[in-house]
Amino acid sequence: MRRLLVIIESPYAANKQRSIAEHVVYAQQCLRDSLDRGEAPFASHLLYPGALDDAILNDRLLGIHAGYEWGARADLIAFYTDYGWSGGMLLAQEHYEKIRRPIEFRRIEI
Repeated sequence: MRRLLVIIESPYAANKQRSIAEHVVYAQQCLRDSLDRGEAPFASHLLYPGALDDAILNDRLLGIHAGYEWGARADLIAFYTDYGWSGGMLLAQEHYEKIRRPIEFRRIEI
């Protein structure tokens, strides 16, 4: 059986409530949730910061647009919202709505 290709969108940048490290742990839990659903998830915000510097605008945009290329080919975009919405998530929602990708909003109740 073919697994759905799912893009994981969750907060990454630190905010007043949580650090990047806490957001990374949450994103890993989101990946696990997606895998447990029988999906094949991808979270660019866990991969690209290892090669790019999110504090450098050109690097950030490079990572965002590389992620969007994966999203254009995905079966579903899953927004995990237990930790709220980041600016990047809002941009991603706008982008994926514009290109008419299927979107789902999820919570894992952590």
